[in-house]
Amino acid sequence: MATGETVREPDGFREFLAARQAHLLRAAWVLTGDVQLAEDLLQTALVKVLPRWERLARDGALEPYLRKTMINTATSWWRRRWHGEVPSGHVPSLTARRGAGWEPVGGGAEFEAIDDRSVLGAALRALPARQRAVVLLRYYLDMSEAETAVMLGCSQGTVKSQSSKALAALRGRLAPAQRAQEVSV
Repeated sequence: MATGETVREPDGFREFLAARQAHLLRAAWVLTGDVQLAEDLLQTALVKVLPRWERLARDGALEPYLRKTMINTATSWWRRRWHGEVPSGHVPSLTARRGAGWEPVGGGAEFEAIDDRSVLGAALRALPARQRAVVLLRYYLDMSEAETAVMLGCSQGTVKSQSSKALAALRGRLAPAQRAQEVSV
């Protein structure tokens, strides 16, 4: 497709997005650990899949192909050394803000959920791309080891070892945060 060329919206596109967008965004978030990157990932994958949309929809392979495209795109993004963004500062956690005398209106339950997601997002971003993909497919999309192996093009043994390593890394990163939260309560 040439730059600037317009593409006709395929039949069922809006209906598919209305039904599956939230689920696909959550899957993209598991891969990226960041809300904005998840939105970018889903949009990029949709653009890549759009030329094949009608054939994939007709064959019943649309969503698996879209997920595979998201995984491959996320993997290629993380292979690059620079992602085009430079952090401009650090936002302290809710616990640190409260310790400094800041108290959110209404008690801050919604902010605590955001902090929890931030901690999980950081832990997921620290995983290698392959391990993030295994976590997404096995524990978020509830695929079997065999299905995950087919989706990633590897053996079931690789899925098992990557899953084990990913869970150990997540436990190691999330356990200290959980202990710190329990101590501060």
